[in-house]
Amino acid sequence: MKTKTPHKLPTGQLTILALCRLSEPIAMTSVFPYLPEMIESFGVPKNDIAKWAGWSSTIFCLCQAFTAIFWGRLSDHYGRKPIILFGLANTAATVLLWGFSTNLTMAMIARALQGFMSGNVGIIRTMVAELCPWKELQPRAFSIMPLVWNVGSVIGPAFGGVLVKQSHHGDLLERYPYALPNIFAAALFAVSITIGFLFLHETLETAKDKRDIGRTLGDALLKAVNPRSFNSCYLQPPEVSRGTEEEPLLQSAKSPTDDEETVLCDNSIPNMQKEANPKWKEVFRLQSTFALMAYTLLAMHDFAYQQLLPVFMYHPFDPRDSSDASQPLFQHLPFLFNRGFGLSHTRIGVFFSIAGAFSMLVQFFIFPPITSHFGTLRTFKTCITIYPFIYLLTPYTVLLPTEHTRQAALLLAVLLKQSVSVFMFPCCIILLTNSACSLKVLGTLNGVAMTTSGLGRAAGPALAGNLFTVGVEMECVLLPYAVLAAVAVLSLVPAYFMAECKGFGSSDEEEEEADEEEREDERAC
Repeated sequence: MKTKTPHKLPTGQLTILALCRLSEPIAMTSVFPYLPEMIESFGVPKNDIAKWAGWSSTIFCLCQAFTAIFWGRLSDHYGRKPIILFGLANTAATVLLWGFSTNLTMAMIARALQGFMSGNVGIIRTMVAELCPWKELQPRAFSIMPLVWNVGSVIGPAFGGVLVKQSHHGDLLERYPYALPNIFAAALFAVSITIGFLFLHETLETAKDKRDIGRTLGDALLKAVNPRSFNSCYLQPPEVSRGTEEEPLLQSAKSPTDDEETVLCDNSIPNMQKEANPKWKEVFRLQSTFALMAYTLLAMHDFAYQQLLPVFMYHPFDPRDSSDASQPLFQHLPFLFNRGFGLSHTRIGVFFSIAGAFSMLVQFFIFPPITSHFGTLRTFKTCITIYPFIYLLTPYTVLLPTEHTRQAALLLAVLLKQSVSVFMFPCCIILLTNSACSLKVLGTLNGVAMTTSGLGRAAGPALAGNLFTVGVEMECVLLPYAVLAAVAVLSLVPAYFMAECKGFGSSDEEEEEADEEEREDERAC
């Protein structure tokens, strides 16, 4: 009997992938502190700021959703690395266009181009799965990119709130007051592209043997810096052995004469070369469909809350002007009230940085032991029930008597929501990944997930922003949060039917059992 060799995380490649990813959350979250103020500077009335802030996110997510499958399938054909580098270069250009925007139309075009030309989130997720196909290591591997997002969400709002409007009379930044944080973000993208070009290795099986000039230059650079201790093996992704029961087998034990309804998951290299694009029935397995539905609804309400928060914080504490200052501010508590926090972009940036730092601590110290003890599915189903209560609690924090208690209560609500998000997204991604029958379909499945979640991210901010505008007119800022709570309740339906699949990093016998369970679920439905 052979001794089972413990698997190890490919820390070298995961670190490089994380460095490539880091610039994107920094650029995206740096917008939060100044977004309402920037939109107002375009001549948008105060009551319409929430609507256009929502549409700025909607346009990006909608454009990204339309092209996510295209980029996923392109990465299945040409490789993950070139598509990721192209996406980083495009995002660097579009953040500059956004920072130098002088009107609303130009800003929306920048967001649309940024969404159309980048599908990196799904492709990076696929690379993580290809680097670490072993189920026992997946909670750790799949928590890395959310951790990178949390690191970016600490850095981004901090410099976004500080660097905006840092200008002197007559200089360039006086004409473009929102350019400086985006110039800084573009410089970070240049660093990410350089690191990826030199040191990131291809993980697509059919593209691994292609010549990579970047890798050659990177190895030469490392050798020149430290020739004695140079060894490029530490940067190599792990080789997946196919010869023992202890290693993940990506080949199916089924013969070509098996039942037509059985999803063929033969992932040997010759077969992948013959059929690069998987069939749609291999992608939309029953559990994959449930996971996609849950992920889409999660993305919709979670992202909408995130985008609505700076608008709510920027909204005046007392929106009455001098003509109606004698009228009572509250008319029909507890449902009809119209107050925000009236915070500056610097204070909003501090709020988001604190939330990001707290999320990072949760990701480091709480997420791994909790998911290891309770399991991915149980953790997911428990955390998803908390969202509606957070959404309903948030607007009532503004009714507390003093400024300190109001801001402290809001911060607690935001930290609770961030903690739940830290658990939800990695768990959902793990469940979605394990629902795939093989690595062959994973790029397309993640492309579909990017499309459906992109549609959710597009609908959420637009819905919440327009509802906030309507709510302000109705003296009811509770309205958008109540609707988000209803969407969160709706997401419980697909979550109830989700099951924890074996995943493609299992043995042949386990894979056959998973296929049999899948067929039983389909017959039951």
